[in-house]
Amino acid sequence: MARTPKAVLPKPGENPGRIVDIDVSQEMSDSFLEYAYSVIYSRALPDARDGLKPVQRRILHQMSEMGLRPERGHVKCARVVGEVMGKLHPHGDGAIYDALVRMSQNFSMRLPLIDGHGNFGSLDAGPAAMRYTESRLAPAAMAMVNESDENTVDFGANYDGQLLEPLVLPSAFPNLLVNGATGIAVGMATNMAPHNLTEVIAATKHLIEFPNASLKTLMKYIPAPDFPTGGEIVGLEGIAEAYETGRGSFKVRATAVIEKVSSRKTGIVVTEFPFTIGPEKIVEKIADLVKAKKILGISDIIDLSDGQQGTKVVIEIKNGFEAEDILEKLYKLTPMEDAFSINAVALVNGKPQTLGLRDLLQVFIDHRISVIRRRSEYRKAKAESRLTLVDGLLKAIIDIDKVIKIIRGSEDAAEAKIALIQGFALSEEQATYILDMPLRRLTKMSKIELETEQAELNMTIATLKKLLGSESAIRKQVSEELTVVGKNFGTPRRTRLEALPEKEKETLF
Repeated sequence: MARTPKAVLPKPGENPGRIVDIDVSQEMSDSFLEYAYSVIYSRALPDARDGLKPVQRRILHQMSEMGLRPERGHVKCARVVGEVMGKLHPHGDGAIYDALVRMSQNFSMRLPLIDGHGNFGSLDAGPAAMRYTESRLAPAAMAMVNESDENTVDFGANYDGQLLEPLVLPSAFPNLLVNGATGIAVGMATNMAPHNLTEVIAATKHLIEFPNASLKTLMKYIPAPDFPTGGEIVGLEGIAEAYETGRGSFKVRATAVIEKVSSRKTGIVVTEFPFTIGPEKIVEKIADLVKAKKILGISDIIDLSDGQQGTKVVIEIKNGFEAEDILEKLYKLTPMEDAFSINAVALVNGKPQTLGLRDLLQVFIDHRISVIRRRSEYRKAKAESRLTLVDGLLKAIIDIDKVIKIIRGSEDAAEAKIALIQGFALSEEQATYILDMPLRRLTKMSKIELETEQAELNMTIATLKKLLGSESAIRKQVSEELTVVGKNFGTPRRTRLEALPEKEKETLF
């Protein structure tokens, strides 16, 4: 193998002109693998648990830390991008802003996580600059970030080791299936379709109740993807394959109706296009086909799409031509019928894997079980700590005058603490808490209030212990919380499915 000398930095005390021979092929291999590893794990692929890439997770976490909740006002996106780039994601403001914009677009995300204010682009045009647009977290995003401060997920050091960031978000719903994902890494890529939240939650709850449920059963709840732009899915065989193996392809058609557009003319009115396809692209393609005389019978194309009324393209048909025949040609020759390929690659335990529908749901269920268990342990420990203090206060409040006398008669805090411990049979923690408490709070405390709080804490601890002691109770809790999310954010299906004969339905589902 060819060997090329390479200058390396000398160690302290070594000759600064030292040159070491290295194997160039080995060096290139090591460097490339390190780069590929960084792209796969730190940038391009989502985590199967919360369905987020690192940049998306960092945006949501930092916006939560900034207090940009749905009930608060919007702030400039430039401020958000600056905070994320400076504290968590040092990969350039363009990449951060692009991710933020996508999470706010209702034509890109089935359940947007960012509430944007201003021009966040369209299918045919990009957004305004970040100095003009504003944002805050959408209500659905709160279901992603809530409880991250209750030891529900692991945190790791940021890029410079000065701050901590979550390695995954608690994610109260299967975000990877609901919003999908796309990314190109080194040697691999991912492309996952969005789905309907209500359907996904129904399938998840079924799998929680019946852990051995078959894919065929799950597909009765999730028959196909549900794109934010609507359209019609044609042919479900590729979907069944994708749900089983993690790879598959199917076609999506635009929604078009034939109707009278004037007293003398018939037209094709298109109101929905396949996912990621904009009206301008369609209009240009049709115009090119008309000029090339590959499609005859079209007299005019009018794009009436706008931000208020949505997509609407009117294709006027010349007299003497059949609109049905022209529509079929449009499906065949233009992106009005487009293929969508599923390649469900995501990180599971830090490793990229190709996952089927059942695997994706199971990874999320395992994650939520872990979140609820850790949350319950945190809340139990917090309640037990508070109960210890309340018990101490109840002992001291019986003779508050004696407490004050001990404190006033002591030379210092250490002596007062020892006297309180001996006089009231308190622990060191209880005595310290009483000493640190302002006198005005101590004198105004009511024994009845403390006893009520004591009873509530005991009940909370007992409930949490019961929950932690039962795997089935935790799984039931996961299901109940999913039900709440579904009621809060569920919407009807937008993408229609091609009508199938009953015999074909039986083979697919």
